Amino acid sequence: MSRRVVLDIKNVKREFRMDAETVHALRGVSFSIYEGEFVTIMGPSGCGKSTLLYTLGCMDRPTSGEYILDGEQTRKLRKDAFAKIRNRKIGFVFQSLNLLPRTSALEQVELPLLYNPEVSAKERRERAMECLEKVGLGSRYEHFPNQLSGGQQQRVAIARALVNNPVMVLADEPTAALDTRTGYEIMALFQELNSFGRTIVFVTHNPEIAEFSSRTVKLKDGLLLSDTQNKSIASAAKALAELPTPPLSA
Repeated sequence: MSRRVVLDIKNVKREFRMDAETVHALRGVSFSIYEGEFVTIMGPSGCGKSTLLYTLGCMDRPTSGEYILDGEQTRKLRKDAFAKIRNRKIGFVFQSLNLLPRTSALEQVELPLLYNPEVSAKERRERAMECLEKVGLGSRYEHFPNQLSGGQQQRVAIARALVNNPVMVLADEPTAALDTRTGYEIMALFQELNSFGRTIVFVTHNPEIAEFSSRTVKLKDGLLLSDTQNKSIASAAKALAELPTPPLSA
């Protein structure tokens, strides 16, 4: 039985004008991602990762080429339709989290649903609570960001990405600012979500993090350098369990 293609980009190019110079950020990138995959996108600084991230997240349009998301061609969509597909079909987890300081965890997770008139206030709250429970924060729904640890704040951001039941979760280096233990906890959560069929695209520069995914796409100088299945997928939960026990506080 063939798997459904969630994301399909074909010969995507993105050029920027900087004064008299043309910057070729993407030079004809092509690949597909299937439902239920956990794909890492890697590459050095300046390789085109950020440009590709904005393209996949429907925050930018390619100069040329095709981007088909969940069977829908995005390149020629009008601005309002482009925003709608971004809100309904993609869940974002940003490195900077983008949490509002005076907003509770529950309200943070509800935010993407505020743009969906088909969802009532009651359903919005129920879905947000369900997502917080999925990430282990059901008892912290009234807490503000400054009352949560860095890992808990990241879990709120993940819950927010899940609340619209997107076809793909797009994560931009969400473990970069976390310590090793907390990073492993977050990766274990992503692996758990993937085990339930969630499609995840994870952007990172860290080869160790890539070992937790099932496939690695590498970019260099705006080109697709390699696209490989990971033969041996590391367990983040196991890596976490093997860390030395932290000393007790005095």
